[in-house]
Amino acid sequence: MLATPGLLPNGGEWLYEVKWDGMRLLADVVDGVLTLRSRSGRDVTTHFPELADVLRLAPDVLLDGEVVLLEDGVPSFSALAERMHRSVEERTARLRPVTFMVFDVLRLYGVDLLARPFHERRATLERLDTAGLTTVSLSPVYTDGPALLAATAARGMEGVVAKRRDGIYRPGRRTTSWVKTTHRRTQACLVGGWRPERTSPSRIGALLLGVLSRDGLTFAGRVGSGLAGDTVQRVLGERLAAVAAPSPPFADVVPRPDALGARWCEPAVVVEVDHLGWTAAGKLRHPVFRGVRDDLEPADAVREP
Repeated sequence: MLATPGLLPNGGEWLYEVKWDGMRLLADVVDGVLTLRSRSGRDVTTHFPELADVLRLAPDVLLDGEVVLLEDGVPSFSALAERMHRSVEERTARLRPVTFMVFDVLRLYGVDLLARPFHERRATLERLDTAGLTTVSLSPVYTDGPALLAATAARGMEGVVAKRRDGIYRPGRRTTSWVKTTHRRTQACLVGGWRPERTSPSRIGALLLGVLSRDGLTFAGRVGSGLAGDTVQRVLGERLAAVAAPSPPFADVVPRPDALGARWCEPAVVVEVDHLGWTAAGKLRHPVFRGVRDDLEPADAVREP
């Protein structure tokens, strides 16, 4: 279930949570065996072995939440990025463990809870004993949305998600029962090509980005900021080499200054950028690369307001 972007709703029918800056995760325990899946359905169990703590909650349970890596008490997406893309041994993972911020329970002891209202699912979730679990926490719920929005802004956090008390859970659907209000603008994009660094042709200097529209993949500009790190270069290099293509995948014409020296690829790699809005020509204004989003599908790269 996905949140709809919008202004923060107010009223007694709403509850509010922090919008965690991490990776959405479903934790599924069946017969005492844990499987972790990303929003795209990819099995990432071996990426977060420290989340075996979930097994202590129940032998049969399905939890929805976000995995985060905290820096000074605030989630850091860039710090989490490397963990999103590779397996790691549990001993290594526990040296700097992630935290699974659980915000919903969809099944418990074989009972499907999807049709239960959110306030009932939340009450069920709170009855699970998370005390003593070092890598699993319940995402706190608040009744004062404006105060939470102000507090998250002051701490440099991503924003707030408002949830209707009576809302049922609709898997995979974007719904107005959940509304997200953020302090910065982010956009999921597809990479349609890249340009090498001038002084080091083997390194990626800029990505050519696209978003989906009714006409196909529309060119949304290029991003160079945020690409310098070695981990970013390695992950992007591997992903883009696997989907190299002989021609641009965009439905419109890429301007010559952007296309000069570009190497093209199939639009299969999803990345996320921060930005300052959209130009009148439909291009991202001052985008900054945040990371590869293996947890998203290409169909998620639709332009947001």
